[in-house]
Amino acid sequence: MWTHNLVAEIMREKELKARVKMKYIATTESNHDYPIAPNIVNRDFAATKPDSTWVSDITCVWTQEGWLYVYAVIDLFARRVVGYTMSDRIDTVLVSDALRMALLSRAPAKGLVFHSDRGVQYASYEFRNLFKQNGITQSMSRKGNCRDKARTKSFFSTLKIEEVYCNMYRTRGNARVSIFEYITVFYNRFRKHTSLDYMSPEKYEAMWFKNIA
Repeated sequence: MWTHNLVAEIMREKELKARVKMKYIATTESNHDYPIAPNIVNRDFAATKPDSTWVSDITCVWTQEGWLYVYAVIDLFARRVVGYTMSDRIDTVLVSDALRMALLSRAPAKGLVFHSDRGVQYASYEFRNLFKQNGITQSMSRKGNCRDKARTKSFFSTLKIEEVYCNMYRTRGNARVSIFEYITVFYNRFRKHTSLDYMSPEKYEAMWFKNIA
């Protein structure tokens, strides 16, 4: 019969350590007076071509220096992370810098749909002005409905299980390097997805461009 003591003894013998999840911390402040965009995506996470729909969200990673907030922008077509930023603050700068990174690297055509929750950062004038300047249509989740952000939550779950929970970060700098390497070196280039015919985001996207050429 399995008991806590028996499991603990076996783990000590095998020099195994449990992965401990950190406590939940809210990353969305939706009580504000800024404009709210309609839910255009409406849980339709299918995309037939690159840069037609981007989704985004914020998560937090614990370090011995305190929380590090990670913001990611994901292209639904190939699940590719097209922009991301990390900071010790949740503010408009965090999300705006990631969007600028994505726009610079992808140069999407006008008509792109960008989905987020109702957080004050996404509703701010600075962030909405980036949409106006680049011909982007804004979409927002329904209030308190996490399923409207299923794709980004799935990515963050994968990031934490495969990278974050395997480490104990002494500093935010350590966490930044770890997460940067996971996203840039591993996830986009090599991490296979069953929904992408067991290809990585980069390879799946490359195959699409090859087929339409």
